[in-house]
Amino acid sequence: MNEMNKKTISPQAGRQTDFLATKADIAIYGGAAGGGKSFALLLEGMRHFQKKGFVGAVFRRDSTQLRDGGLWSESQDLYSCFNGVKMSDVAMTWTSKEGGLLKFSHMQHEKDKLSHQGKQYSLIGFDELTHFSESQFFYLLSRNRSVVCKPYVRATCNPDADSWVADFIDWWIGADGFAIPERSGKLRYFYRSEGMLNWASDPNELIDKFKTEITVLYNRAEWPRSFDDFARNMIKSVTFISSSIFDNKILLQSNPDYLASLQSQDKVNRERLLNGNWKIRQSAGMYFKEEYFNFLPALPNNIVSYVRSWDLASSEPTPAYPDPDATAGVLMAKDKDGFYYVVDVAYVKGTPATVKKLIKNTAIRDKEKYRNVVTTIPQDPGQAGKGQAQDLARMLAGHIVKTDRPTGDKVTRASAYSAQAEVGNVYIITGEWNNKYIREMESFPEGKHDDMVDASADAFNELAVVRRVRVRSL
Repeated sequence: MNEMNKKTISPQAGRQTDFLATKADIAIYGGAAGGGKSFALLLEGMRHFQKKGFVGAVFRRDSTQLRDGGLWSESQDLYSCFNGVKMSDVAMTWTSKEGGLLKFSHMQHEKDKLSHQGKQYSLIGFDELTHFSESQFFYLLSRNRSVVCKPYVRATCNPDADSWVADFIDWWIGADGFAIPERSGKLRYFYRSEGMLNWASDPNELIDKFKTEITVLYNRAEWPRSFDDFARNMIKSVTFISSSIFDNKILLQSNPDYLASLQSQDKVNRERLLNGNWKIRQSAGMYFKEEYFNFLPALPNNIVSYVRSWDLASSEPTPAYPDPDATAGVLMAKDKDGFYYVVDVAYVKGTPATVKKLIKNTAIRDKEKYRNVVTTIPQDPGQAGKGQAQDLARMLAGHIVKTDRPTGDKVTRASAYSAQAEVGNVYIITGEWNNKYIREMESFPEGKHDDMVDASADAFNELAVVRRVRVRSL
């Protein structure tokens, strides 16, 4: 820009500034509509744009959402301010005179993520992250590399109780569905192992927990620096920053009618788009509701039996089928007074080999922690189902294993469990998996997935008839 045309562009004070200031590897700016989220994402693209070798990519699920008032259209008011910048309307790219590149792209279909194979993006941005699949998000993480700056991911979204994002940011959201103010902008850390996210408030906790696994990777990588340096690069930092139209003073002053438009929505959309409620949905389930369950931080010391039941699947996400069923293993316990406890849920979407590894490792952990745990394996009809059950039973030699062919339809098998939950006889031990578990229970039997429901029903039905097994007191 020349001296006559200098223009100052800056974020609004508050949440928008917080989003641009965070040091997190992954930052999600989400919540109610009208909070200035998309504009903040465009501002983020300007940070390293004038550096040679910088390549940034900002995604929207549908290409049509980028034009006609979308991000690409909005970017033209911002990026044209740079002196010497070049724009390609066809390719939807900006190139700085120094050689930095920012592109706007889409992933309308699941397979579109593969078109970025081999690419290297310093910045990856997602506008409306809840519109993307979990597999698209994590695949793009593998493209997040840079020698120009520390690679990072920035995303925006509105609340969607049924999206994978709701699980991902659950720590920042209260039981009422609203963002916890004091947690907004706070960092959390995760390590992904066997398709499962493991969270902690301190990266060292994850490094210690997965030291053996990380050491194997460290040795294979022949990392030139220390193990500690390598391990910290294996842990991702995440933050969530809540937004509201009331944070966007410019919009409220220039277009107050927009607030009226949000207020006029039906109850569900008003809660989502005006108030930022992440747990509101059109209807609760017929058989399970969150209020049926009691939550406890730990098991009591009067447990008499444990059962881990598995509901099996062996499909990993594919372009044609991006959201397959998961293999889910639900650990339930029963105390001497006849109360039931959902202790832990393990789940994975993966290949048969990944499934077998999860089942074996889970059985080892269960035995170490609770000693006498009965593991039940469903036997599907036919020779193939029998063979699969026998194979898993052989793999679990040394553990208490039962194989059985489920009888009755899914609803019938879940009815007894539902009845006990409704009268307050079922407790849930608090854990990272709680929100995902409750959402699936509430959506049964109309929900897309019922893996955890099936496993829970089988575990409950087994516990209801199992003889008392002496277990180690906790």
